[in-house]
Amino acid sequence: MTGRTLGAAGAKIIKKWEGCARKLPDGRFAAYPDPGSADGKPWTSGWGSTGADVKKGVVWTQAQCDARFDAEIVTYVKQVAAFIGETPTTQNQFDALVSFHYNTGAIGKSSLGRLHKAGQYAEAQAQFGKWIYNDRKPMDGLKSRRAEEARLYGTKS
Repeated sequence: MTGRTLGAAGAKIIKKWEGCARKLPDGRFAAYPDPGSADGKPWTSGWGSTGADVKKGVVWTQAQCDARFDAEIVTYVKQVAAFIGETPTTQNQFDALVSFHYNTGAIGKSSLGRLHKAGQYAEAQAQFGKWIYNDRKPMDGLKSRRAEEARLYGTKS
């Protein structure tokens, strides 16, 4: 379905779990290494932004964090929308899928995505809980995030 957008519930989950972390005393935000990876990669700033320009020493204002999120989320929304195509999808399901994809980049290669696309919604919902690992270690934050995404996915809208 074309013209999909991220709803308020999806943006709320993403921003809750990505959070603008490493706030400096002057109100700006310093980039930080991935807390769950063995090598600290990727470096992250703002609302979970990564990339070649995000590295040690990078500092952004709140406005820069927000602008980067607004620009990046468009890509993730388009990728999820393209992947699911015309599959019947509620706004809550879409928001949960975008949150998942924003964090993992895996909508197209996950069983969660394939099951959703096949219309096997209960089975897809159960897959969120499998994506709780970073460097093969389960992480409490990912467990909680996936549980929240799964709840949203299963909520009628």
